[in-house]
Amino acid sequence: MKDILPDEYKYWNLVIKKASELSKAYGFRRVDTPVLESWELFERSSGRSSDVVTKEMFSFIDKNNDKIALRPEATPGIVRAYIEHGMFNLPQPVKLFWLGPVFRHDKPQAGRFRQFSQFNLENIGEPSPVADAELIAVTYYFFRELQIDVTIQINSIGCPLCRKDYLVKLENFYKERGRRVKLCHDCKKRLIKNPLRLLDCKEKLCVEMASEAPQIVDGLCDDCRNHFIKVLEYLDELDMPYNLHSTLVRGLDYYNRTVFEIWPTPAESQATKSADAAAPKKDELPRQAALGGGGRYDGLVEYMGGRPTPACGFAIGLERVILKIKEKNIPLQDEEKGDIFLAQLGDQARRKIMKLFEVLRKAGFNTRQAFTKDSLKSQLEIANKMGVKYTLILGQKEIMDGTILIRDMESGIQEIIDYKKIVAEIEKRLGNPAK
Repeated sequence: MKDILPDEYKYWNLVIKKASELSKAYGFRRVDTPVLESWELFERSSGRSSDVVTKEMFSFIDKNNDKIALRPEATPGIVRAYIEHGMFNLPQPVKLFWLGPVFRHDKPQAGRFRQFSQFNLENIGEPSPVADAELIAVTYYFFRELQIDVTIQINSIGCPLCRKDYLVKLENFYKERGRRVKLCHDCKKRLIKNPLRLLDCKEKLCVEMASEAPQIVDGLCDDCRNHFIKVLEYLDELDMPYNLHSTLVRGLDYYNRTVFEIWPTPAESQATKSADAAAPKKDELPRQAALGGGGRYDGLVEYMGGRPTPACGFAIGLERVILKIKEKNIPLQDEEKGDIFLAQLGDQARRKIMKLFEVLRKAGFNTRQAFTKDSLKSQLEIANKMGVKYTLILGQKEIMDGTILIRDMESGIQEIIDYKKIVAEIEKRLGNPAK
């Protein structure tokens, strides 16, 4: 868990603004879901044997003896809302975006805490590979807007039909040449319960064996192969930098066909398209460094009680995005900086200044103040620290004369102006903020 202090919010405001603007531009509408959900929701959607359910979920029994969980991800809750609120009756697809905290009892690491924030996009009701490509494009553009260089890692894990034969080949591979004995403790269980998860393990020896395993793309059925080819063709047309990653499967049971992750591009190498299906070496670009990921989940809506509905989505971890912004020293606008500072001398001036502040705020000017300060010197020091262009100074004499002083903070020059013409005078110097 981590506190977010005021100085941090310039980063948060930036990423949330970019996420919201891009989502709306591409026709996604915002949705929110409860922090607390039924534990069964995630057991059914993410998979009983998934790490999320078996190791990472915070859960408790409430007073009604119901098992409740802090949401470890957003997609199942969004799908539940889609079904419960009859959004399947709306024109399809339903395109939704989501921003909020999620919770996982995971080992804290760089940019990842047990409470962390995600940005999700979900396209529910569209089977076309165009939807996959659009999601990947929006993800890529999000990072480009933030000046973060990324590469798309992409794979297809097929459908239940073509995956069935592949899983037999995968099991046989791990049973040959004593590989099963070399698997980590968790992977020995996965080999029995869900062999596809063997490709998602982060342990060094398991990663090495996975890189030699049969590739699932070689066993795709015609429909899945054509779907994947179309996705890649769209990415080529959009000049998206991607790598075909043969062991990328994602860690949740509901995915099918397209799966992808967004990895930061190493500074020492350029992002290039690669037809090499071998997975990048773990020590070169660790999977733990993924900034986000997603894929297609065509069976999830039906599995959760809805109609058969194709869908795809992605999630981005915002703390990791902010960490990359800081690492790159990307300059951000100082949100504390204002255009105008209001300074007062005396209680009567303070009352008028408080009223003037609201007038200027409504007019659209970025105005700052220190109503509780009495000393003009201390107020000017604050104005200097805030980097304002002008300070308006009001004292007893100015009240009597119906005037106010305007001080250029760079040159130190002060002028007397008519109090009634303040807004017009500031517009003349700064421009009309409404334009």
